[in-house]
Amino acid sequence: MNPETFAPEHFDWSFHGGIATVTLNRPERKNPLTFESYAEMRNMFRDLVYVKSVKAIIITGAGGNFCSGGDVHEIIGPLVKMEMPELLDFTRMTGDLVKAMRDCPQPIIAAIDGICVGAGAIMAMASDLRIATPDTKTAFLFNRVGLAGCDMGACAILPRLIGQGRASELLFFGRSMSAEEGERWGFFNRIVAPTGLADAATEWAERIAAGPNFANAMTKNQLNVEWDMSLNTAIESEAQAQAICMQTQDFERAHRAFVAKSKPVFEGN
Repeated sequence: MNPETFAPEHFDWSFHGGIATVTLNRPERKNPLTFESYAEMRNMFRDLVYVKSVKAIIITGAGGNFCSGGDVHEIIGPLVKMEMPELLDFTRMTGDLVKAMRDCPQPIIAAIDGICVGAGAIMAMASDLRIATPDTKTAFLFNRVGLAGCDMGACAILPRLIGQGRASELLFFGRSMSAEEGERWGFFNRIVAPTGLADAATEWAERIAAGPNFANAMTKNQLNVEWDMSLNTAIESEAQAQAICMQTQDFERAHRAFVAKSKPVFEGN
């Protein structure tokens, strides 16, 4: 994958200064997902594992909304006609999108305005950082369409972000979580005005891109793998990860900059 020439069919892509921006761009329908966009996005995040020039990722939506989830006509309609093997293929594929986002070493910033529901809420959940606007409405609304709340990793990840009780409330009732609730509960890192959303996400992405990218990828990996470790195992795993990072040139650059009383310039190696 070449980020300079990558041209996806089902969403927009831009790349500048080490920052990739993915924009869901079906604003007339509040940016729903289709079978094809699910798969293309999953493949993109898988490919980004090997693209070191991409150092941070912003995912957002066009037209004042983030994502309205799976397209009612292009996904929900066909699903009700499928047999179990086809349905399982679909649910595994959508779960693979979350796996790909978590396995992607680059930190992902979700810049969220307006509607953020269903699979859109899941993509926000699977991101590393989330910035919302006061108009953001987030709902894990699977219960409202007759499905379980355990979709695409929601029962594993959401309680870790906001706690078991609050996650249970959202997943059992499918109700909207306001931006203020989301920030207070720890789902959103920041709330900014809609006019400042792109700038806020870019500012954070630039800070990440200017950082020690190998070490940032190691941090994301440890956040993933330590979920099911004992404390002793986690501490040993972090000891090994940090020893690896201490062999990087970025660690040396930081030391030299400290001695020279200057700001380190990291290069990701």
